[in-house]
Amino acid sequence: MVPAKLTGKPFWEIYLYGNPPLWKAYIEAVKYYKIDGWQYGGYLGPLVDSDASQRPRDKKDKRRFRNIIMNKESDVITVRTYLRTPKGKLWSETNYYKDQPPWTTRKFFKDFEKEFEHLQYFYPDPSNLSDEAYATMAKAMGNLGTTGLSVGLPGFQDLYGLIDGGLPQICRLYMQKRYLIEEYRRMYHDYIISYVEKGLKFQPEFLMIGASGLLTLQSPKIFVELSLPTLKKITRMAKEAGIPSHLHSCGREKFIVEKAVAETNLSSIEPLEPPPNGDCDLAEIKRLYGKKIALKGNIQTTKLLFASPKQVELMAKECIEAAKEGGGYVLSTGDQVGRDTPDENIFAIVKAAKKYGQY
Repeated sequence: MVPAKLTGKPFWEIYLYGNPPLWKAYIEAVKYYKIDGWQYGGYLGPLVDSDASQRPRDKKDKRRFRNIIMNKESDVITVRTYLRTPKGKLWSETNYYKDQPPWTTRKFFKDFEKEFEHLQYFYPDPSNLSDEAYATMAKAMGNLGTTGLSVGLPGFQDLYGLIDGGLPQICRLYMQKRYLIEEYRRMYHDYIISYVEKGLKFQPEFLMIGASGLLTLQSPKIFVELSLPTLKKITRMAKEAGIPSHLHSCGREKFIVEKAVAETNLSSIEPLEPPPNGDCDLAEIKRLYGKKIALKGNIQTTKLLFASPKQVELMAKECIEAAKEGGGYVLSTGDQVGRDTPDENIFAIVKAAKKYGQY
């Protein structure tokens, strides 16, 4: 949200129209705050800078997109996206706000069982994709920071973006139509493996595994069942290719750290949210797992929003002190920085990094 706010434009200019695209706005924020950039959204295929310019990624992608503005008010634009596959038509609706990130109010799958045959087209063969988008973003970032090739994981947190009716409907499908969920998992797993296999050939700076809410939207048991097998496979692939792998999953994460260290080849993990939003005591996580995995985050974002710059500096210092032993810690926040966080507080983190971060 902060990079979008810094543009001074309505947020729909960034998210809907790509003016500028979010990744460019982020690089400008890196320059403004003089931080080390961490560009997580690199992807394969052609550069698509906005939701309004969605298009098939190559000839193997059989999806066709059409956006229609359904309603436009002073503070929100509602856009319906029609998606045509060889099996017919689906649609979703998203609200693009003036001063907030967009929110999808209607998802593509209104009846997952009846419309399941469309799902295969969400995972087109990636074997012919170029590195155009990733290479463009990495070049623009340059020496300001690092750019990751982004992939997801199967799980409820992914289904939440596909299935109308939210988490209750996903839970009903899991309990009553388990075979559909397992087929989805297999389909998406196979796609991710193929995508990562292709992506690693381009030697990205790191493999960014984005899976927000792995333990917020599903139980540890379901995480192990749906998400962990893919995490194990792609982190092993990255290690064998000599590429670091990094996982983002906001919310509770201690169990994920434990599993990642014991069963995967994951290189680093974030955002290690402290209570009440998360369950990570940074000093404890460092003591238990810090010799086997790099850590990033843990500054509490609600406190960051309301604290004084001096208090923020002390918060950052506490994180450094908790995790500095032996290195392997990146000072950062426990998830996204709130839109209205004062600039002075963000600069206070930078100040703390320079003041206490050399040891």
